[in-house]
Amino acid sequence: MARKSATSNRIAVLGLGRFGGSMAIELIRQNWEVVGIDAAPTVVQTYADQLTHTAVTNTTDEVALRQLGVHEMTHAVVGIGTDLEASILTTALLADFGVPNIWAKAVSRQHARILERVGAHHVVLPEHEMGERVAHLVTGKILNFIEFEDDYAIAKTRAPEEAFDKTLADSGLRSKHGVTVVSIKRPGEDFTHTTAGTVIYAGDILVIAGKTRNVESFANLS
Repeated sequence: MARKSATSNRIAVLGLGRFGGSMAIELIRQNWEVVGIDAAPTVVQTYADQLTHTAVTNTTDEVALRQLGVHEMTHAVVGIGTDLEASILTTALLADFGVPNIWAKAVSRQHARILERVGAHHVVLPEHEMGERVAHLVTGKILNFIEFEDDYAIAKTRAPEEAFDKTLADSGLRSKHGVTVVSIKRPGEDFTHTTAGTVIYAGDILVIAGKTRNVESFANLS
């Protein structure tokens, strides 16, 4: 079955397990046309009424993928995790097609390296990344945490006592701790952007950015 979308954006999601399936649904929510492909009929049936188009197909079958138009798409996601051979061969096939944006799920660092070598432009390790993220949250010092490449992170944390009743300029948080306060939330209010004249009070929640180690150290002040 098919579901029409209001946009011309098209993306193939190959492998509709928990990762691929949830990503496909979110892409639909963002008005993408999603072609969901999986070798298991029962899995495909689950998403038949939710995605733009679905197909029961071996994702390593070049002819079948061409018939579905995957070779003409600008984006593709390989959500296969447990079958490493299928994951690698599918990614390599997409690279052979010349798909310019290939995202692939990996289950280990070694798997990730292989996917990159065969042509994946972006590799994610959901379990590893979630474990690292949750490790930052369990202490309660960091309320949310996102780490990027090059040892850079953004976190949501409580304002430290040393900054209470001072403007950002007077508190000198950037010079002392190496982090930038990019947004602030007061109790009962929404997040707002900060300026040098923003005053920090007890109970404020801050969004900070900087080198990962600096972000972690600053959060421990609260």
